[in-house]
Amino acid sequence: MIPIHGPRPASTQVYRRRPGAYAILPLRGRVLLTFQSEPVPELQLPGGGLDPGEAPLRALHREVREETGWTIGPARLLGRYRQYGYIPEYDMWAEKICSLYLARPVRQISAPQHAEHSLIWASPAKATQLLTNAGDRAFVRAVLMDGI
Repeated sequence: MIPIHGPRPASTQVYRRRPGAYAILPLRGRVLLTFQSEPVPELQLPGGGLDPGEAPLRALHREVREETGWTIGPARLLGRYRQYGYIPEYDMWAEKICSLYLARPVRQISAPQHAEHSLIWASPAKATQLLTNAGDRAFVRAVLMDGI
């Protein structure tokens, strides 16, 4: 069973399944995060939803590059969690299946490709305080602070 982080699903709401791939990217004692200013301000792990037919690792590399401008090395799957809620940029209620990976940022090749994204480097402790999503906070804590 995949654990749920955040609000439980409403029994009266229909949710569309939305798989996504997200990365914990540590470098020199800090972790790379992305701040998304719109449509709702949110500090998050880089990553996002898979395009139709797209493999999770391909989506992970694409999303990290788009949101941060960084390339990443090989990624290792850490686990998954579910999150239920409304995604305003897609005007849909979603059951997000979030796959979390650990990878190393290799090289910054550009600025973030989306104007609403900006980079933030934070210590793991600060990241667990600032990340908007409870699932992201739990994985950062477990991997970078508790050493799991």
